[in-house]
Amino acid sequence: MLEIEKERADAVYSIGELASEFDVTPRAIRFYEAEGLLAPRREGQRRIYSPRERTRLKLTLRGKRLGLTLSEIRDLIDMYEPGRDARPQLERFLAVLETHKAALERQREDIAAQYAEIAAFEKRVRKQLGGGRKRG
Repeated sequence: MLEIEKERADAVYSIGELASEFDVTPRAIRFYEAEGLLAPRREGQRRIYSPRERTRLKLTLRGKRLGLTLSEIRDLIDMYEPGRDARPQLERFLAVLETHKAALERQREDIAAQYAEIAAFEKRVRKQLGGGRKRG
């Protein structure tokens, strides 16, 4: 999640180009902007996205796929500074991943328990339906 791509420093992107490239809506991009994840420069009403903003959007979407909150994503992205030791950011990222992995494991266990309970009730109900029918 944390690698930053090297792009031409003078490259610029419109909201439509980014929306198309990452298969999201312009509204979603504006939402991420409102949440402080993106900060495009403006020319009148037009938003101009730099390679930095493109990378931040890419990392935001990757973080969402991993189940991270926007706050967690923002914290991780904001820790990145080119030329600085990435270790603190990577350690924080690992801690966030471990927390989410543990939550998913608890959810998996809860789902397995619910599934077993449903299967047991289903078996009982099928047995009652099969053996206790009155014929008239």
